[in-house]
Amino acid sequence: MADILSLLESAGISVSPASLLQLDAYLSMLRDWNQRMDLTSVPDAEMAERHFLDSLLPLARTPFFTPCARLIDVGTGAGFPGLPIAIVRPDLTVVLLEAQSKRCQFLQAVIEALRIPNAQVCPSRAEIAGREEAHREQYDLAVARAVAPLNVLAEYLLPFVRVGGRALCWKGPAASEERLDGQAAANRLGGQLEDALPMDAGATGRVVIPLRKNEKTLPQFPRKNGIPVKRPLKCDRTP
Repeated sequence: MADILSLLESAGISVSPASLLQLDAYLSMLRDWNQRMDLTSVPDAEMAERHFLDSLLPLARTPFFTPCARLIDVGTGAGFPGLPIAIVRPDLTVVLLEAQSKRCQFLQAVIEALRIPNAQVCPSRAEIAGREEAHREQYDLAVARAVAPLNVLAEYLLPFVRVGGRALCWKGPAASEERLDGQAAANRLGGQLEDALPMDAGATGRVVIPLRKNEKTLPQFPRKNGIPVKRPLKCDRTP
């Protein structure tokens, strides 16, 4: 628990004692379950920084997590970034979208064991859930971390976001190379790429890239399962 607390304090992230206990219990469950199933390849000693801190940095360094917002975490995997955000911000409603059933079992076990009433698991793919009335354009924020290139993320995320909301993409140093195609895809989907926001002062190059939703997404998006990856939306590079 001391590791998580020191990391969050150094980043300027305020956490209640109850939330800190939940984060520590979540980390313990992640380490335990990871011995039995493929949840993460990050070494135990690095999980607190590379998963928990990385998930929570945008709470302190972006203005988008407004009170009582609705958030969907697309391709959440072992729950990052959505589940730490739900723990630290119990006012938010957080949906964890994950297609792999074993990971959904883990997420549900964490939610039940730690009593996190503002988080729920949605076992589905982005291409399916993004077309469903219960989810389409119903969220203030759609987030994804380490899932796909920016242009693919735009098609996964923007269909979930209400007009005026944002998709937030956790990215590393290569993010600048994805901007042209990312902007082209966002434009097709009713969005607009905004400036990358640095997440630390070090040399890691971690950023969050916001995509603002300016108008409704056309009904043909997202395309069918697998198509956004196989045929991603791209910038027209014709001279």
